[in-house]
Amino acid sequence: MAHDESPTARALMALELLQGAPGITAERLGDRLGVTERAARRYVSILREAGIPVDSVRGPYGGYRLGRGVRTPLIFTTSEALGLVMALLDGHHDIADPGGPVGSAVGKISRVLPESLAQTVEAVRRTISAAPDRRALRPDPDITTSLVQACVGRRRVALDYRTERGNDREMVVDPWAVVVRHSRWYLLCWSQTADARRVLRVDRIRSVTPREERFERPRIDPVTDVEAHLAEGWGIETEVLLHAPISALDGWFPRILGRLEEVDESTTRLLGSTDGPQWYAEELARLGVPMTIVGGDDLRATVAALGRRLLAAAGET
Repeated sequence: MAHDESPTARALMALELLQGAPGITAERLGDRLGVTERAARRYVSILREAGIPVDSVRGPYGGYRLGRGVRTPLIFTTSEALGLVMALLDGHHDIADPGGPVGSAVGKISRVLPESLAQTVEAVRRTISAAPDRRALRPDPDITTSLVQACVGRRRVALDYRTERGNDREMVVDPWAVVVRHSRWYLLCWSQTADARRVLRVDRIRSVTPREERFERPRIDPVTDVEAHLAEGWGIETEVLLHAPISALDGWFPRILGRLEEVDESTTRLLGSTDGPQWYAEELARLGVPMTIVGGDDLRATVAALGRRLLAAAGET
């Protein structure tokens, strides 16, 4: 719900303050609402009359707090509601489809908003056109929820997984984390079946079956681990000397390109692998760091061809 100046809306604003600041005093509540202390107490009374338990705590550190187990309505400001819809438009271009899970959820939010705000939200939803990210492969929400619950509960699961070649495989894994990277969802896990760390595409998981066994998750950086894993095991081995100290690269270098090793104070070695030398060459060009291609004949030839095309485009010979 959005804020306006009616007594009911003021009471809902008071409810939001009670949620965010348990123990708030009537004086402080009035200050935050821009009303007198007496008016603030009246808004608390409106909440109580509506069946929302608000407890009073006496003493120098007393104030108002919501009772245990209370269920409260969602309260949105205009910017919050529109920000949510804009974020969904950015990531889910099927938001206007009322039959899909995202479109259905936004429809429910719109129905509980005041009419003026609901009209604005619907206008944004239906007017803005978003170009689809063709790389995005959104997994099944139920499967994703099961994986997240297993990660949180530290529970081992059995998976039905479809490989890149279309083969179905059964495996038992300890799910460590779900990572979203460039519109793709990955499960970082330990495969009990293969006795090895694995990164699985969530959109290729066909089913998730929780098991009774529990596990302890090691200390990991999920995003870094996924990117490092995605840089390994490809057909073309690469070695690049980056003419910059490793301290200047750490913290921002895209780990999907490979592993960094310090050579000396001004040089860093990049060791990686790829099946797409054109993509790899373009990623290297984006780094803006002087470099020398040491290993990978296919990569060296691709970098040379890319350089020639760029020189020709600039009118250089």
